[in-house]
Amino acid sequence: MKALYESLIKKVEMLGDLPPLFFRLILAYGFYGPAMQKVANIDGIAEWFASMGMPFPTLNAYMATGTEISGFILLFLGLATRIISIPLIIVMIVAIVTVHLGNGFEAGSNGFEIPLYYILMLLSLVITGPGRISLDNLLKRKLFDK
Repeated sequence: MKALYESLIKKVEMLGDLPPLFFRLILAYGFYGPAMQKVANIDGIAEWFASMGMPFPTLNAYMATGTEISGFILLFLGLATRIISIPLIIVMIVAIVTVHLGNGFEAGSNGFEIPLYYILMLLSLVITGPGRISLDNLLKRKLFDK
């Protein structure tokens, strides 16, 4: 029984590079739509931010948009993953505080459930890195593993 368990664990551990890859791709996809909506109507986003009392609404609209576009590209590629994850976490915290918190937890009620999941996935990427299936890993091997 012990040998069967150890064999199973070895097989499962071979899949260890998939979770960070899946986190990156799901997050990239998740940031793509909102980023494109902001790009299509940046003035409307700035007005919406102003209506919520956000300081410097136009600057914040451009910063959020730039962060989400950068996040989409960099997470998809697995490039600068740990670095881009930090501002994306900040964007998600701002989204929770300004938009979602008052609606409770459930995503169906526009609650903070989805942004919280994004934060947890991003935090995982900050701590564990992007995994071996990434440009970060390729560059690391080329530059530092000589």
